[in-house]
Amino acid sequence: MTPHSDEVDRIVDAWVRQRPDLDFSPLEVLSRVDRLSRHLDRARREAFRRSDLESWEWDVLSALRRAGEPFQLSPKQLLQQTLVSSGTMTNRIDRLVGRRLVRRESDPGDGRSILVTLTADGRTRVDAAITRLVDAEALLLGALSRGDRDRLAGLLRKLSLGFDS
Repeated sequence: MTPHSDEVDRIVDAWVRQRPDLDFSPLEVLSRVDRLSRHLDRARREAFRRSDLESWEWDVLSALRRAGEPFQLSPKQLLQQTLVSSGTMTNRIDRLVGRRLVRRESDPGDGRSILVTLTADGRTRVDAAITRLVDAEALLLGALSRGDRDRLAGLLRKLSLGFDS
């Protein structure tokens, strides 16, 4: 053990003593990813709470905000970005309309369809939340230089592309 050992090092060292026949390098990586994920979840929940948003509300509002002016998408486009069922999305839109964070509008290109549009209040909340989120995530990565962050992002991208295909 070194002064820079963490809990994962202690766990892996104990396993190596008990099972020297196994390669614990996957555990060294993914146990740390799991632990960091818990810190990230807490930071995100707090950033959203401070903006009076639930994480599911953030998902919908941020998709609309990222769409750019006029900050609107069809329910189908929202489904594709948030990966929830049609019934779930309908319920979410209803609840966001009730909170006046979005509104439904007729699609001018197809009178039978609707578009979901971010309201001014919805935009204010999502902008506050993304600012808080970026600040919180920067704190989580504070021990890494910009170069370290870039390398880590590249490695994680490489790993995630294997799951996305």
